[in-house]
Amino acid sequence: MTLRVVTAAERLAEAEGKVSIAVFGPYGIGKTSLVLGLDADSTLFVDCEAGMLPIRDWSGRSISIRSFPDLMDIVALIGGVDPAASDNDPFGTAHSKHVRSIYPDIDLSGITTVFFDSISEASRLCLVWSQTQPQAFSERTGKPDMRGAYGLMAREMTRALRHLQHAPAHTVVFVGGLQSVPDAPGRWEPQLEGAKVGRELPFITDQVIAFDLFDWSKETGWQHAPGNGEHRSFCCRSPNPWSLPAKDRSGRLDVIEEPHLGRLIAKINAQ
Repeated sequence: MTLRVVTAAERLAEAEGKVSIAVFGPYGIGKTSLVLGLDADSTLFVDCEAGMLPIRDWSGRSISIRSFPDLMDIVALIGGVDPAASDNDPFGTAHSKHVRSIYPDIDLSGITTVFFDSISEASRLCLVWSQTQPQAFSERTGKPDMRGAYGLMAREMTRALRHLQHAPAHTVVFVGGLQSVPDAPGRWEPQLEGAKVGRELPFITDQVIAFDLFDWSKETGWQHAPGNGEHRSFCCRSPNPWSLPAKDRSGRLDVIEEPHLGRLIAKINAQ
């Protein structure tokens, strides 16, 4: 890999219109339906949990994933070749050519946005796969080693997420579950297998958003009201009064934004 100095103009041109977003919300809030706020012609829906019933009339392209190796193949197709990877690496040149040869019918032309539903299920698929690998068994006894399985899962999941984050000319949206922290009432965290992936994710994506129910009044302003609020909304910045996971790298979002991905991305990318 050859190193080069990138000018400000080149850097801005490469980054224009490209953003990575993680949206976490509770069960039933409507995370899958967020894809309806994106342009259908230029969006690819990656379905990891057979959950497209709410958007059965959506006109965009989609692909269903049922195993972690399949997910890695799709990540390789979307993200392209990692210039730092060896040929035999899942994101290396040789494997990239192999993936394109076994999926000749997958057409990504015109795709500028990839919508993953959901990263929570993807982490479960990764854990299931990790439990079958040599690292998930004790070298001494041959018995299952869950620490080894979780360690492998964390490495592979964060690697896949980082590869997608660097995907050329693609905005990537991950949606996943949001749950309260068992040991800390009033705090919330992404619903993912293993703690390490949840800790790494905010450092990988540009934006982290909590999607839940809120109430608003002139007297108190916005209030988080899980389960019984009147307004579905995005919480986009941290710190926030409700200890919700959120991050705004663009610096252009308010604490509360309307739950429309197309308009949110336009605001992030506004000149």
